[in-house]
Amino acid sequence: MIKVAFITRSTIYTVPGGDTVQAVQTARHLTQMGISAEIKLSNEIIHYQNYDLLHFFNLTRPADILHHSQKAGVPYVISTILCNYGEYDKYHRKGAGRLLRYLSTDTIEYIKSIARYLLGRDSLASPSYAWLGQRKSIKNILSRAAMILPNSASEYRRVVESYQHKVNHLVVPNGADQHMFQYDASIKKDEMLVVCAARIEGIKNQLNLIRALNNTPYRLLLIGTHAPNQLAYYQECRSIAADNISFIDQVPQHELIKYYRKAKVHILPSWFETTGLSSIEAALMGCNIVTSDKGDVREYFADDAFYCDPSSPQSILAAIKKASTATYNENLRHRILSKYTWERAASQTLIAYQTVLKHETVFSIEPYEYLKYERVIANQR
Repeated sequence: MIKVAFITRSTIYTVPGGDTVQAVQTARHLTQMGISAEIKLSNEIIHYQNYDLLHFFNLTRPADILHHSQKAGVPYVISTILCNYGEYDKYHRKGAGRLLRYLSTDTIEYIKSIARYLLGRDSLASPSYAWLGQRKSIKNILSRAAMILPNSASEYRRVVESYQHKVNHLVVPNGADQHMFQYDASIKKDEMLVVCAARIEGIKNQLNLIRALNNTPYRLLLIGTHAPNQLAYYQECRSIAADNISFIDQVPQHELIKYYRKAKVHILPSWFETTGLSSIEAALMGCNIVTSDKGDVREYFADDAFYCDPSSPQSILAAIKKASTATYNENLRHRILSKYTWERAASQTLIAYQTVLKHETVFSIEPYEYLKYERVIANQR
């Protein structure tokens, strides 16, 4: 049996996000496949000798990875989840945050990491990060990684372009739980109901979404709590929201079903998304999807979503109007069921583990290729 430690940020449960869902679901499905996958927090003492390899999450947070990757003595892979907050940080922050526009993206992330530590909101798992900095830490981690597991080919290209480091990789698309999120065509959709399921923070752009839908015939449900350092942003969202805008605290995934089931439209007008997990879930439940094209989302949704400019409330409203009257896109649901489920993600992850442990070199395995590898795995069981 392969034994793997999933090493995640220390706040993965207290401040849940998309990486929480990805780590928990991947570990669960790997366990069902006979792999021992234990989730560990970066600030825990980890007995590395108990594992065949380590699996890190979030290359954007190298302070959580550096120490463990140097001390472990076993190979490691990384689900990179490389988010780019640069455009939002540089051009759309307010107040003192505007000073960030003069800094590089890596410098901004370094300042954020140190600030979280100094304010007691996070631990600093890797003290050496403090003097190495963001960029050197990431390059150091990449230079020793056995393989990285980006969520798209687009994300892999961004890693290479950003850090000028080619590394063994295998694309592991994000997914949804198709058993939980099942479409029922007999339930009538409300064309005037719009849902946005996401943590409330600047990068998710709820402020411009509210401006777009304020005092329109649409009802908007904003489902999620605010990020720890985004209370002012949350309060501004509430202060400008008209009566047709409702705020619902973060709910467990299974409770999202009743909202997805009724809404005709789900929207993520983010300044950046690697995927947008709630968009995948909502699409499975019969929602038409509105999203920005900032990040890697086109690789998932292609022409089967409605795209908006996150800087323009007018563009956001126009996309919602189109999505609310359009026929539900069955093509997207079928593509998600065939390519973007957690079972697929776990199978692809297992291929990565077996490749690493066999010391094979596979510089690129794209999603369409892994079906033949799944057959090999099945024959080995």
